Amino acid sequence: MVSRRTFLQSLDTSAVEQAIARAEARTSGEIRVSIAPFFVGSVRRMAEGAFRRLGMHATGGRNGVLLLIAPARRQVVVLGDEGIHAQVGDAFWTEIAARVSTRFRERRFTEGVVEAVDAFGEALARHFPAGTDGGNPNELPDTIDLGDR
Repeated sequence: MVSRRTFLQSLDTSAVEQAIARAEARTSGEIRVSIAPFFVGSVRRMAEGAFRRLGMHATGGRNGVLLLIAPARRQVVVLGDEGIHAQVGDAFWTEIAARVSTRFRERRFTEGVVEAVDAFGEALARHFPAGTDGGNPNELPDTIDLGDR
């Protein structure tokens, strides 16, 4: 188990936020990373609540992707809205979550998150490329959500 504080101290938030901006420059999709505070209950349910709270269900292309990290539980959940989910399916989300978990077991937190963001960006760019007319609004912040603000 890793405390949230230890996780956040080990995470290069700037590198993660730069990866999000880089990935979103290639797509109309939106990517968010959320670090859950301590909570009781289902990690999946926490992720679904964060997805709604962050407005990810309201993107124009229904192509938001959330990586929720619950450090105290040593669990991650990846959720994609219906637009991107229809394109990549459950196996994609499961594979990314497994890769992130592997990096986390190695205590390579930043690398795990950046790899996930890069994979999301690839899939989103393939299925939801950025508009060629310069119309690629950034609908959601690229910052890491701490879930307790």
